Amino acid sequence: MSRLDLVIFGATGLSGKQVVFHMVRFAKKYELGTWGIAGRTQAKLEALIGEASEKTGEDLSSVRLIVADVSDEKSLQNMCAQTKVLINCCGPYRLYGEPVVKAAVENKTHYVDISGEPQFMELMQIRYDEQAREAGVFVVSACGWDSIPADMGVTFLKQNFQGTLNSVESYLSFYLPPEVAEESKERGVIGFGTWESVVYGMAYHSELPRLQKALFPEPLPQMKPVVKKKKMHKKDEEWYLPFPGADESVVYRTQRYLYSNEQQRPIQFQAYFKTGTLGRSILTVFNGLILLVMSKSECTRKYLLNHPKFWSGGYVTKEGPTENVMKNSHFTFDLVGKGWPEGADVEKTEPTKTVVAKVTGRNPAYGSTVVAILMCATAILKERHNMPANGGVMTPGSAFKNTTLIQNLIENDLKYEVISK
Repeated sequence: MSRLDLVIFGATGLSGKQVVFHMVRFAKKYELGTWGIAGRTQAKLEALIGEASEKTGEDLSSVRLIVADVSDEKSLQNMCAQTKVLINCCGPYRLYGEPVVKAAVENKTHYVDISGEPQFMELMQIRYDEQAREAGVFVVSACGWDSIPADMGVTFLKQNFQGTLNSVESYLSFYLPPEVAEESKERGVIGFGTWESVVYGMAYHSELPRLQKALFPEPLPQMKPVVKKKKMHKKDEEWYLPFPGADESVVYRTQRYLYSNEQQRPIQFQAYFKTGTLGRSILTVFNGLILLVMSKSECTRKYLLNHPKFWSGGYVTKEGPTENVMKNSHFTFDLVGKGWPEGADVEKTEPTKTVVAKVTGRNPAYGSTVVAILMCATAILKERHNMPANGGVMTPGSAFKNTTLIQNLIENDLKYEVISK
């Protein structure tokens, strides 16, 4: 049996379904060739194909259906042996990701996912990087909203800086129209899978320093001037807190790769998110501490997972947000880059140049994420010659920096632009 170009695993989940719906359109637009979907039950896969056919008006009878389960190694091996690129939508990745990565590498199948879990990603690099390079395949996590806007945003800013970039600060903000915000009170704005990843990420956060030490025994050389991490702070009349997601971990790994393999000067990176007011910032910190403490115990962690709407302040429900809320959720990353203009003495002068880039999009969990992972898979299929020769377990910024990924994202409503110099 010949290999398909692409298979979507976890296709019947909330994120997986959206990937399938978008895939129908992108397969034509980018001539992606043959593809299939995979999941635990044949009946659900058949129902999904029927739904996708009705929704898109396309005949999808040729799409291959593959039954595969993360608890069945043989089924994962069979699935990976049937495709060139695997999109894994089955999270939380801490619980379900490694068997899929292992099967992909052993079958010389490229792998991408939408994980935003630093512990999982760094552990996979420790365990499978050498094996993936020997197989000549890419294992690239964080190909969704975590962390394509930030990681490729730093790449975009560097490409447009025209000088030496020393640091980037990322400022994230969200917007829901008032009428949509009212609708979101019933079913939230974030899916339950994301909530699971957040809770488990907090529960095992203490693992991260040990993993990072194992992955990178020696720290990067400290670039000067040092840009110190800010805590709760005010910028342009709005209050911000450090962003607890995967962006800093992913960008650091990218900079580490570029320094070690291409002798490029590493860029310092810090990520923040907008809380709006001082009172809301204090409340967010307080709630975060409560969740952190509760996540550490199995009993209270189970309580968090069983009652997501209450403990998330209404942002998460088990049913997931309505389609209207998803389509009208907007986000913006303001990326403030500072460094030196061309020809400046980097060693003896202070940075005098600032360039601000903006990354904007809609529906972070089920729109921009879906576009991002499909465009990452497309880059592997179409532009392998523009990617690092050996493959390996990599970040988006290290794997795709020389491809047309950013251009393809812009074509599909994930906008990158320079707004000031």
